[in-house]
Amino acid sequence: MTFTPLSTTFPAPRRHTEDRWFRVHRAGARPTRRLVCFPHAGGTAQLFHGWPAHLPHDVELLAVRYPGRQDRLAEPCVEDMTELADAVTDALAGHLDLPLALFGHSMGSAVAYEVARRLEARGAGPRRLLVSGRAAPHRAVPAGVPADDDTALIATVRGLGDFQSEVYDIPELRELLLPALRGDYRLIESYRPDRPVPLRAPITAYTGRDDTTCPEDGVRAWAELTAPGGFDLRSFPGDHFYLVPHEAPLVADLADRLR
Repeated sequence: MTFTPLSTTFPAPRRHTEDRWFRVHRAGARPTRRLVCFPHAGGTAQLFHGWPAHLPHDVELLAVRYPGRQDRLAEPCVEDMTELADAVTDALAGHLDLPLALFGHSMGSAVAYEVARRLEARGAGPRRLLVSGRAAPHRAVPAGVPADDDTALIATVRGLGDFQSEVYDIPELRELLLPALRGDYRLIESYRPDRPVPLRAPITAYTGRDDTTCPEDGVRAWAELTAPGGFDLRSFPGDHFYLVPHEAPLVADLADRLR
C-alpha cells in the first residue's frame, strides 16, 4: 500500500498536540515506522509502557492519552466516539511522515477502527489495523451497564479479569478513576454502527482464548471490514487482559506484521 502524507488535507497541528494526545516512545534516533496504540475503557497509555522493549529499534510507539486521566485528569472525558476519533485523527497530523499501523485493545479497537477510517478518507490510511479483545463494531454486544451505576461498572471490570481491578478497593483511587471509566462506558455503549465502512487496510485480530466477553465469531466478523484475504486471527491463552502476561509474544507478532 502506498503511503501518502496529509500535508494538504489536514489542518496544521496545534502546538502541544503531541504532549496532550500521545506518549511517544522512540528506541532509535531515526524511526522508519510508527505504531499507534489505543487503551481500553478506563485504561491509560501506561498499558503500553513495556512494549518498546520488544519492538524493533526503528519502530516508534505512540500511546494514546485519553482525556480525563493521569496528566489529563483535569480535562473532561470524551463520551462520544465521533468527537474522540476526530480529535485523535487531527492530533496525528504531525505524525504522518512515516507509515502507520494502529493497535487497539477492547474499546481501543473501536476507536482505532474509527481513526483508521478517517485517515483513509483523508488519503493517509494505516498500513494495518490491529484489534484486540473486541468483536467487530457491527457485532459487538453492549454490556448493558448503566454508566452511573458505579457498583455495576466495577463488577463488570472485575469480570473481565484481574488486571488492576484491585485499585477500585482503595476509596481514594476509586473516586479518582471512576469518572474516566464512566465516560468510556458511555462512549462505547452508545457506539452502535449498523453498517461500518470497510477499510482498505488489512486487519489482524487478537483475542484471549478464555475471554468469555468476546466470542470468536464476533471477532472473526472483522473480516467483513477489509478486503477478501486481508484478515487474520491470532489467539493467546488467557482472559480479556491476556496481553499483559503475554506481552512479549504479542508484541513480537505485531512487529512481524509491521514489516
